[in-house]
Amino acid sequence: MNQAASSVTTVAAYPAPVVGRLAPTPSGYLHLGNAVNFVLTWLLVRQAGGTLHLRIDDLDRARLRPAYLDSIFRTIEWLGIDYDHGPSGPDDFLRHHSQLLHLPEYNQLLRRLRLVPGLLHASLRSRTQNAEVPADLDQPGAAWRAHVQPGVEVTFPDLWQGKTNVPLGRLMPDFVLRKKDGVVAYQLASVADDLRLGTTLIVRGLDLLPSTAAQLWLARQLPETAAFCGPRVRFLHHPLLTDAQGQKLSKSQQLPLEQGVMGSGRGPQLVYEAVAKLWGLPPGNASSLAELASSLPDHLRFTALLS
Repeated sequence: MNQAASSVTTVAAYPAPVVGRLAPTPSGYLHLGNAVNFVLTWLLVRQAGGTLHLRIDDLDRARLRPAYLDSIFRTIEWLGIDYDHGPSGPDDFLRHHSQLLHLPEYNQLLRRLRLVPGLLHASLRSRTQNAEVPADLDQPGAAWRAHVQPGVEVTFPDLWQGKTNVPLGRLMPDFVLRKKDGVVAYQLASVADDLRLGTTLIVRGLDLLPSTAAQLWLARQLPETAAFCGPRVRFLHHPLLTDAQGQKLSKSQQLPLEQGVMGSGRGPQLVYEAVAKLWGLPPGNASSLAELASSLPDHLRFTALLS
């Protein structure tokens, strides 16, 4: 995987209308990394004249809190960004945009995947052995997992990283497709949601490279999801935030945890400066969205779009 800016694939080389999305999870207050991803996605979509969706992933109901859901909308407003399609607020989301409304669609894909020979296996958590033990797919409380052969690798072009190769068989050999409560898991739901929204630009941090590989591999298993692997869908994995020693900045370091990024006391300029840092700009050169937009690196600009 090449992270050198000089080798980054030019975004304009991929001819498709730009449809991006913000895809937060209401399982905690949004932190600096979330906000940086929001701003970067917004900048890329807006300078391309594209369309931006707000897609909230709420399948993990055990961790959802009203305050977390509300913070998503407040953070977007605080950052000064907008979106074209999606819920207007928490109530609208729960009534009209929740992933729970799409469970029949997810379940249909699960049934189709079950017919693919050798793809699925099931497991139960053993209390006595403190480990996963094999189970039947129809057994209550069993999780469905995808079986990835040890040598499977997924290669795809990345708009920031260049040609990227992920050893999926080593990193995620049996990722979950249906949780023990019978609800579809993240990887399959995310593919289905992006296809439904017509997403063509997916912006993620480098830590989600294995998830991207898992989703590409999974989408190839069915004709109805194969378009996710086509040339119209592009991926951009940006570098992660680091501390003064160059180490990855973890969520636990992004205080205050009880408020998220909005509680930093520095205002949204903190986020703009973090985005500028990812681009290699000198400190103080991007203290507003307008300055960021004017400083967008050439390799991230859409200079031409073809339908």
